[in-house]
Amino acid sequence: MDGYNMDILHIMLSAGAMVKLVLLILIIFSITSWAIIISKYIYIKKAYKESEMFSRMFWKSKNFSDAYAMSKQFAASPLSLAFRVCYAEMKKRAATERRNFSNAEDHIQTIKTSGIDNIKRSLSKASETEIVKLTRLLPFLATTGNSAPFIGLFGTVWGIMNSFHGIGLKGSASLAVVAPGISEALIATAVGLAAAIPAVIAYNYFLSKISVIEAELRSFSTDLLNMIEREK
Repeated sequence: MDGYNMDILHIMLSAGAMVKLVLLILIIFSITSWAIIISKYIYIKKAYKESEMFSRMFWKSKNFSDAYAMSKQFAASPLSLAFRVCYAEMKKRAATERRNFSNAEDHIQTIKTSGIDNIKRSLSKASETEIVKLTRLLPFLATTGNSAPFIGLFGTVWGIMNSFHGIGLKGSASLAVVAPGISEALIATAVGLAAAIPAVIAYNYFLSKISVIEAELRSFSTDLLNMIEREK
């Protein structure tokens, strides 16, 4: 196995300048993709777990104040952050209503309706912000999955062109003449696939997890708004 790895390394190092450039690009894509995969896996797993814990805690809490105090434990939870934004807007609404308590009843009702609208907008914006944070950098994985095989294919074509060029110069189609170019060509293809396959798998996995969190966030937002409106 060590000899085999050394052979692959030798082929890569002895490849032509263009194929070396292709391999360098693919290696950069692969390293960056794995860095994103590892960091996103940790981040999304934590967000997923803390969202479940916050949801259980929220529905067991007696009031919004208690839930707000406990929500600070779940900094990675999109549900927790959305709730804290909503709670801050509710506090502003309550302060506004107290300042206008002496006004006419219809004006108070206008303030309340406006407050609900502000809460809806704040909750919607917070939810969108959290989804953006979860999906950040994922497009790079999609780009790697879509482009790496074609970049590798370009290296393959270039290597084969070199092989035919070598045949033309030496006037021979023997294995000794053809093999080096074909080898570096196939290495480019293999590296392209090695970069693309994990990126595609990770991208689809993360999207499925994020879709679950997004659905929970929408459901939680709807339930929270219904609770607030019932307390009007």
